[in-house]
Amino acid sequence: MMKFRLVALAAASAMICGSFASCSDKDKDKDNKTSKTAPVTQAQDTTQSLAVEDETDAAATEAATAAPAVQFEDTVSAESGDAILAIVDGQWFVQYWGKNTDLLTYDAGVAHITGDGDYTVSVNADTNGFRYDVTQSPDNEYIPSGLEFLAVKVIDGTKLWPNMAIEVKSVRVDGNEVPLNYKNFTSSDDGEEMRANIYNHFVSEIPSDAHDANGPVSDPETYSYMIIDPSYFDSWQKVEVDFSVTGCE
Repeated sequence: MMKFRLVALAAASAMICGSFASCSDKDKDKDNKTSKTAPVTQAQDTTQSLAVEDETDAAATEAATAAPAVQFEDTVSAESGDAILAIVDGQWFVQYWGKNTDLLTYDAGVAHITGDGDYTVSVNADTNGFRYDVTQSPDNEYIPSGLEFLAVKVIDGTKLWPNMAIEVKSVRVDGNEVPLNYKNFTSSDDGEEMRANIYNHFVSEIPSDAHDANGPVSDPETYSYMIIDPSYFDSWQKVEVDFSVTGCE
């Protein structure tokens, strides 16, 4: 039985080899016949390829021209004498400190202090610039959450108006009023900027330079460095603060 298989295998091998030889001869004849036309075929393929590339480039250019340009809001950088709404979200990611490199620099509401009176400062996460910086697309929504710090700050306020007092009148989150549980005080932690803390849990007591329009303050039952409940900032986009200043005349 084994011998039969070997013989059969040998016969089959001979047939296969014969077939390869026959095919080889045919292939040679085929190559001889087609070698003259091969360059023409290659030239045709190259011409077609270039035509396709030209069509692709033209389509891409047309699409780019037709696509509407995305408009980014102006970035806002605070200068000496400007009031800003300094804010940090719960992840210490979304912030505004008055710099045009901050994530919330787009459409930031900065108020230049010109004397005693009422002013408003704000930040806005509902902007094309903010969404692009965070997600790399102006169409992808990103909603800040949580609150670590919130204060009205006046750049160089202590130097410009040593007697300045800031009174927070209203805090709004996405248009909704946030209750004020205490009165705020005015102080400076660096001897340069004047500040009214709205939510600052890094402070443990009322500082020695705390004051309001009537003079020094120290009563923790009335004044606080955390005058709001941070739960109102579980998710937010636009935050606005109305305030008044005195002692700037």
